[in-house]
Amino acid sequence: MELRAGLYYSKTHEWVRVEGEKAYIGITDYAQHELGDIVFVELPDVDGEYGLDDRLAVIESVKAVADAHCVVSGRVVEVNSELEDSPELINKNAFEAWIAVVELSNQDDLKQLMSAEDYRKFIEEA
Repeated sequence: MELRAGLYYSKTHEWVRVEGEKAYIGITDYAQHELGDIVFVELPDVDGEYGLDDRLAVIESVKAVADAHCVVSGRVVEVNSELEDSPELINKNAFEAWIAVVELSNQDDLKQLMSAEDYRKFIEEA
């Protein structure tokens, strides 16, 4: 399982990379491994407003259907449209295949997320 330092992680297995006021959100390597081969991603609406823990996207794999949650609040300013035709990009590199970019409405939302080390411990204890 790959983890990257400098990112934030959620208990629902999303990662967040912050660049200024923008948060790139994807699912973790652990999550994509648990799901198996991803065959479909339903992306969020650009300009949609999302609150903490709202469903951001739906990810369908050969094993299951899972929600990706918005782990920060804000407005979606961009989606990774490559995932519409190539959802398997998440399996190839979960950290490059982000789902959406959210313009943060509250930087304090990041305080409820975990560091890479804390996320590793969370998974090991589960």
